[in-house]
Amino acid sequence: MSLKTLQIDIVSDVMCPWCIVGYKRLQQALTAFADTQVQITWHPFELNPNMGKQGQHLGEHLAKKYGSTPQQSQQNRANLTAIGKTLDIEFNFTDQSRIYNTFNAHQLLQWAKLFNKQTELKLALFDGYFTQQQNPDDIRVLLDIVDSVGLDRVEAEQVLASQQFSESVRQEQALWQSRGISAVPAIVLNQKYLISGAQSADYLIEAIKQSVKPD
Repeated sequence: MSLKTLQIDIVSDVMCPWCIVGYKRLQQALTAFADTQVQITWHPFELNPNMGKQGQHLGEHLAKKYGSTPQQSQQNRANLTAIGKTLDIEFNFTDQSRIYNTFNAHQLLQWAKLFNKQTELKLALFDGYFTQQQNPDDIRVLLDIVDSVGLDRVEAEQVLASQQFSESVRQEQALWQSRGISAVPAIVLNQKYLISGAQSADYLIEAIKQSVKPD
């Protein structure tokens, strides 16, 4: 019996906690498809493309962008932390947590695709930000994370210095936005089925079943 194939495109941002929740739930769902060959590609989306180098206090940012009160912010963080524990994600939010620009991180993810290391790097970036509370716009932090997944630190530094992937990141963002993606995570199965948000593993299993069925 030949393997079925499943192409999964994930549009996401390192700043998005629901993106790592959505990916972990996707991992759970994929355990039901041992007979399927899966190819995952990550695509860039910046929640805050105009964020400055120093970032912004998370609570202040949520209040300004969404009108969240401090109590609502605290409750949302608590809810995410509880959900994370069920998925082996350690969210270490504090009252000092900040949100940052992720354009450099997206450039490195484009570069990592050349070495089939995108998913490893993406997960390491999620861990660096949400668990270690590191700044993913800090060059040294980014290079340490690159190092941790076995990618070449010197080459990564050159990638960032030259900004050689900046245009391709911009083009990809524009492409997905032109396809109607305005929020993340957005998961596309076999270039046909769009799943918006961090859906449950059961929901994802049913969606995957539909996407791998013969036409």
